[in-house]
Amino acid sequence: MRTDGCALVTGASRGIGAAIAKMLAAEGWPVGINFRTDEEGANSVVDEIEAAGGQALTVQGDVADPDAVDSVFAELEQRFGPVLVLVNNAGVRADDLSMQISDDEWEHVLATNLSGAFRMTRRALKGMMRARHGRVINISSVVGGVRGNPGQANYAASKAGLVGFTRTVAAEVARRNVTVNAVAPGLVETELTEGIDQQKFIDAVPARRAGTPQEIAAAVRFLASEDAAYITGITLTVDGGLTA
Repeated sequence: MRTDGCALVTGASRGIGAAIAKMLAAEGWPVGINFRTDEEGANSVVDEIEAAGGQALTVQGDVADPDAVDSVFAELEQRFGPVLVLVNNAGVRADDLSMQISDDEWEHVLATNLSGAFRMTRRALKGMMRARHGRVINISSVVGGVRGNPGQANYAASKAGLVGFTRTVAAEVARRNVTVNAVAPGLVETELTEGIDQQKFIDAVPARRAGTPQEIAAAVRFLASEDAAYITGITLTVDGGLTA
């Protein structure tokens, strides 16, 4: 079991976040399971990790709330030490055609998906820079600059912003052995993709299927590992060939 620090996964009570948390725990990281409202789901993830011999702690906090960041980190740091792996996974959608998206819908999606990731990263980098070791992995999307999807202007803008943010921060901190990368999933079967015309996407995917949360988690596990120490500033697309 690792004792030098811990991992934090935002939006980890279900779906991709839960799969990532479980996989990092299996690699020996104590993991913070961040959630906004789904306490039952977060507790279930912790129970599963602990049943497998790992360590985990639920940490409630809305990443869109600037005041929540320090409390999330303080709770984890007191229990497990510095956050040396941060996965910015928390995300929301508010889909509509661009001419019909309200200011509130635009700002809510950007506040959660992009500004939340910025604030969490800014806070995590303090401990990573001191430790001269860290991994930041941002969960973007293929709609964030690779493939347009009508009705998701706010979501696409937030995910494209994550890609640019990833590259810039990676260049800033690389000398301190801190890497910053992104993973861009295609269609993945989760609650977040409910309501999307999945068959339209599947017909365009050479693999002819949706991805699984575990397949996205495997990409994160690699980028968090020592094997990826010389990889930084990249966006790893995991989409079954959708953008090939």
